[in-house]
Amino acid sequence: MKKAIVLLSGGLDSATCLAMAKAEGFECYTMSFDYGQRHRNELLASERISAAMGAKEHRTFKLDLRQWGGSALTDDTLDVPKGGVGESVPVTYVPARNLVFLSLAASWGEVIGAHDIFIGVNSVDYSNYPDCRAPFISSFAETVRLGTCAVDEGWKWAIHSPLQNLSKAEIIRQGTALQVDYSLTTSCYDPDDMGRSCGKCDSCRLRHQGFVDAGVADPTVYH
Repeated sequence: MKKAIVLLSGGLDSATCLAMAKAEGFECYTMSFDYGQRHRNELLASERISAAMGAKEHRTFKLDLRQWGGSALTDDTLDVPKGGVGESVPVTYVPARNLVFLSLAASWGEVIGAHDIFIGVNSVDYSNYPDCRAPFISSFAETVRLGTCAVDEGWKWAIHSPLQNLSKAEIIRQGTALQVDYSLTTSCYDPDDMGRSCGKCDSCRLRHQGFVDAGVADPTVYH
């Protein structure tokens, strides 16, 4: 069975991505990041999802992106916007986050012999983050080949982004068909102390509208 690293954020996109990787026959190793984000709800959700969906192993990698901040998710002096999804890159973008995450996934993958990496990025219903767009993902496969033993040993990396061109509703429909339990997931950037979603941040808005458009009941608990 081929091994794959699946980046797992605790949200519905990454949970669906894990289900797709499993459906393709991969033995899945899930990886989350404790990078100094505003809350730990997504890390707990990642653990729940990984266990429920039968991942071979789950790792939470700790790094501190609060050292320089630059995002409402890593700097408490910046407010999470609640006014709706805009056209420009929002302040919730964490600079180069997916570049860092994919690089660390490749590091673990090289150790365990997993040359396939799954990431649940999307460039249809999303917050306009540059590191979620297709040109970045497609270019990373060559970058990581040149920076690892792949370049000398003659093998290649495969960076899978199966949600890239799907709407949020399409993602939810596919996940539902694969029996993803979306009640285990969380997407909110600014939950309350009880872990309930705000319902107003970009991520909550996109998530809820996706369930509405998919005709699937939204299991999210909002405050």
